[in-house]
Amino acid sequence: MTAVIHTEGLTKRYLRLCALDRMNLEVQEGAIYALVGPNGAGKTTSIKILMNLIGATSGQAAVLGMDSKLIRGNAYTQIGYVSENQEIPEWMNVGTLLEYLREFYPTWDLELETTLLKQFDLPPDRKIRALSRGMKMKLALASALAFHPKLIVLDEPFGGLDPLVRDQLIEGLLERAVEATVFISSHDLAEIESFASHVGYLEQGTLRFSEEMTALVARFREVEITCEGESRLPSPVPASWLQVKSSAGVVRFVENQFIEEKTSAEIRRLFGEVKNVEYHPMGLRAIFLAMARKSEEV
Repeated sequence: MTAVIHTEGLTKRYLRLCALDRMNLEVQEGAIYALVGPNGAGKTTSIKILMNLIGATSGQAAVLGMDSKLIRGNAYTQIGYVSENQEIPEWMNVGTLLEYLREFYPTWDLELETTLLKQFDLPPDRKIRALSRGMKMKLALASALAFHPKLIVLDEPFGGLDPLVRDQLIEGLLERAVEATVFISSHDLAEIESFASHVGYLEQGTLRFSEEMTALVARFREVEITCEGESRLPSPVPASWLQVKSSAGVVRFVENQFIEEKTSAEIRRLFGEVKNVEYHPMGLRAIFLAMARKSEEV
């Protein structure tokens, strides 16, 4: 498969602050890739470097096979970019803005533009300054989709939006994703989990993992062991066990390398015979919290 986004050792420093630390990332063609992480993790910094809005301190980044430092002018006709803080000329009305943008994109699709206006309930004659935040985000997304981009880049598009607007944005995005690769950063983990095919976890500028969503969810489990008598924690506990707690004969932890046969064998080796063992699947939010708490414990 073809890598639409590829970085090697990508680093960004601001004096003593390391905003991005040697990030190696690969996003394959056709993926819906979600970059998640806490505030200040480096998500927006990564996107700005990829879009050539800021320069990297060191390392390389390529987008659509092009060095990101060369992305300018015509290169943007293949990329639909929407930022949470994107500025739109508010003195224009909706229709005037779209008419203005058409001239910059040879592949602009008037029929698709009309479809998107209807789908997002965007009135062409409405002044942009009179639109709500959610309507402005829908307008930004419509303008990023109407020219059939090969890559769609969305930086925190769901922040502060009500659930109905989020659903409309996601629906519009997914309908167009069949012809594009999508790279999205977001704190809205529940929404991301519902449609992303791949996920990367960025923390303090470091990419902790990057993998298919199905593989990630498969390798994390909440484990609960009920012991025969008083539970005693082994020392040391396996490195793949996170948030290990013991109380009243019950041991609980998060396993981040779950394979049922292997995990069961490890429990028998460390605890002997136990009354019961339960394995519970985890959602993306629970996985995110387990990873964040692990970092706090280090």
